[in-house]
Amino acid sequence: MHPAEIIELMVVGGVIAATIITTLFLKGKWRKKGWSLALVVLLAYCVFFIARPYWIDAQIEKKVEMLEPYLEQQYPNDEWMITTVPHREDGYKHLNPYNIGVVFENEPEVTYHYWVDKNNIYQISYSTNKSLDELKYKESK
Repeated sequence: MHPAEIIELMVVGGVIAATIITTLFLKGKWRKKGWSLALVVLLAYCVFFIARPYWIDAQIEKKVEMLEPYLEQQYPNDEWMITTVPHREDGYKHLNPYNIGVVFENEPEVTYHYWVDKNNIYQISYSTNKSLDELKYKESK
């Protein structure tokens, strides 16, 4: 489990525990409302925790669909392979799932990393052992 997930779990657990402890001092319908509030917070967190990976997948798919026409426009005669972070697998939780990697067929030893937002696409970094002068697809800012 990623440290951010542990912190989320501790915060939600603390809120639920505080709500339950507070309801122990209440009487009648206020106690029932307190228990209901604790249950609603627990269910909301469960839905959030279950739905979040699917939401991230949908956002990544949308960003890849935006990146493909950009690459076709910038590099019309080239072939490439797009890679994304397998954010659901262990060992990849520390990586940003929204960074999209592109490996060009003419330059297979270099991965160019792109950031896609609503209006712009940025080449934010690259991974290689080559020097900067040898990169064929390095975009200037």
